[in-house]
Amino acid sequence: MFKAVGKYFRAVWYLMTFRVDKASETLRMNPGVVSANYDRIIDEKRQRLNQYKDAISAMIAQEESKKEKLRAVTEEIGKLEKLRSGAAAKAKKLVEQYGGDSQAVKGDPEYLKCQAAFKDFSSTLAEKQQRASEIDEDLKQLVANVSGHKTQIQSLMRDLDKLKEEKHDAVADILSASEERQIADMMTGLSNDRTSEELRELRELRQKSSANARVSRELAGLDTKRAEADFMEYAQSTEADDEFDALIGLAKKETPAPAQQESKIPEA
Repeated sequence: MFKAVGKYFRAVWYLMTFRVDKASETLRMNPGVVSANYDRIIDEKRQRLNQYKDAISAMIAQEESKKEKLRAVTEEIGKLEKLRSGAAAKAKKLVEQYGGDSQAVKGDPEYLKCQAAFKDFSSTLAEKQQRASEIDEDLKQLVANVSGHKTQIQSLMRDLDKLKEEKHDAVADILSASEERQIADMMTGLSNDRTSEELRELRELRQKSSANARVSRELAGLDTKRAEADFMEYAQSTEADDEFDALIGLAKKETPAPAQQESKIPEA
């Protein structure tokens, strides 16, 4: 018994699920819903595209920052190279001053100062050159990445424009398919489309209205003819009665109008 009840509830669940799925499919195929879904997808893609643009803008800002750092490090390298050259030139003058006596030159405090400065400038210069090389490599990679992302975003923008066109094509296709299906259903007698029924009712009302107007016009003409026939019948009846009265002596004789008496002029 419990097994049978379980089968029953499963069957009911499957039926409800089927109906919900069919209703959902019908709703999704509605042209207005399709258009709204396309608008939602386009809006989401546009938002992601704007986020992508913001990320690329940040990368471009980082690119400009690295270029500025590279310029600054390059200037420092140039300055260190000049300082190092200056320290070497000053030490060279000491050598000339002492006639090439290495012991005398190395014993001069200025030589030691120039030597320490040269080493310090050389060490710092090597660090700056390494740093400049790293910045330059980073900058090349960043420029390549930015260029690739720019190409990608241009492609995405074209896809977004195509999606906007696809929206109109999809809605038009659904409307066309719906009309074709309704026509086919009408031909096979399977149509439940209320629109066709309303059109039929409107056409029947139009025909009925035209028929009523035609009947009204016909009735109006018939009343006129009937009135004319009544008038003619009365006239003929009156003439026959007068003729009959005349034959039997009942016709009324017209009384002549009394003559006016002539006024006499009194004799003098």
